[in-house]
Amino acid sequence: MRNLAVIAVLCAALPLAAQDKPESAPQAMPPAAPQSKPAIPVLEKPGMAPAPKAVDPNSGKTIEEIIARVNNEIITRSEYEKARQSAEEDAKSECQNRCTPEQLQTNIGDRQKNSLRDLIDQSLLVQRAKDMGVSVEPEVIKKLDAIRTQNNFASMEELERAVSSQGMNWEDFKNNIRNTLLTQRVINSEVGSHITIGDQEVAKYYEAHKTEFVRPEQVALREIEVSTQGKKPEEIPDLKKKAETALKRVKDGEDFGEIAKRFSDGSTKSQGGFLGVYKRGELSKELEDVVFKMKRNDLTDIMETKQGLLILQVLEHYDEGEQSLAKVKNEIMDKLYGERMEPAMREYLKTLREQSYVVIKPGFQDIAGGGSSEIQEVSATPEVSKQKKGHKKFLLFGKRPSSGQ
Repeated sequence: MRNLAVIAVLCAALPLAAQDKPESAPQAMPPAAPQSKPAIPVLEKPGMAPAPKAVDPNSGKTIEEIIARVNNEIITRSEYEKARQSAEEDAKSECQNRCTPEQLQTNIGDRQKNSLRDLIDQSLLVQRAKDMGVSVEPEVIKKLDAIRTQNNFASMEELERAVSSQGMNWEDFKNNIRNTLLTQRVINSEVGSHITIGDQEVAKYYEAHKTEFVRPEQVALREIEVSTQGKKPEEIPDLKKKAETALKRVKDGEDFGEIAKRFSDGSTKSQGGFLGVYKRGELSKELEDVVFKMKRNDLTDIMETKQGLLILQVLEHYDEGEQSLAKVKNEIMDKLYGERMEPAMREYLKTLREQSYVVIKPGFQDIAGGGSSEIQEVSATPEVSKQKKGHKKFLLFGKRPSSGQ
C-alpha cells in the first residue's frame, strides 16, 4: 500500500492559529532560525475516520455520546478524543527530540485543552460559510486530484479504495476537505480581508527593531524531493523524469511552493517545501558550497542523495550584518499580520457564538466559553439523527434549559 500520510495534511482539523492568510496578504518570509523538517502527521485526524462505536450491553444497539451541540450540529465524544489524539501527535511532531519530557507534556496539555474549542469554532465557521452561500466544490475536486497525483494513483477510484482500506469513510474524507476549505474561505473573507499592513507601518517597525535584523550570512531554502528509497531499478527512470518535470515547470515560471506540494515526496511538501534558514556550518559541505553562492530564487540542478532526487531553491540569501528593509519587509508584514490575526479571529468567533446556540456537556472544558448550558439526557429526535449517517442511538442530546431562554 502506498504511503497516504499526505492525506492527513490536507484533511486535519484546521487550528485557528494557523489559518491561511487571504490571497492579498503578504507572503510570509521564513523565520530567522533553522527549522527541522516536520514529521508527516499520521493519517487519522479528527472527523476523518468513522467514529468508534460503543455498544450498550443492555440494548445491544450502537450509541454515540454527544458532548456539545452547535446550533443544529453535534460534536461527539469520539470526535473529541480524536482531536485530543491529533493534538498530542502535533505536539510530538513540533518537539522532535528538542523538548524535555516535561516540556513535551506541557505542550501536549496546552494543545489538548483547546481541542473542544477548536471543534466548536470549526463548526461555527462551516455553518457561517453555508449561510453565506459559499461553495468550494471546484477546490475540493482539485484537492482530491492533488492527493491522487501525489500518491501516484491512476484514478480517483483507486484513491477511494486506498482511503477505505485505511478505515476511513470516503464521504467523510471528502467532507473534511470541504469543511477545511469552507473555514479558510470564511476567515479570509470575514477576518483576513480587514487586516491591512501599510508600508509606513512596516518601515516604523523596522526602524524600531533594527537590532533584530543583524544576522550572520544565511540562506532560506525550499526543496522538492523525489524519493528513490525502496524503489526498484526499473522505477528510477520514471522518478528522474518526475524530478525533471518539476524543475522545468518551476523554471517556466510556476510557483516553487505549489510544485513542491504536488511533486515532492519529502516531509516538507505540505509547507511548500520550506526547509528552514541555515547559517554556514549547518549544512553539509557539498550543499553549503552550492547554495551560499546562489542568489534569491536561484535553483540547483537535480542532485542525487541517499534519499532520492533533490532540487533546492534559495528563497532568500541574507548577507552578514544588518539586513535591509527590502530583505525583511515580508517577514515584518507577516509578523504584524499574525499579531493582529489571532485577536481578530477570537473576536469574530466570539460574535458567532453570541449569535449561535452552543451547549456543552458538564465536565468538558471549552476555554472560549459561551456554552454553559447543561446537555440533558433525552431520547434522540429526528433532527439529531440526521446529523450523523447510519443507524445510531444517541445517548445524549443538547437541550436548552427552559429558564432564561
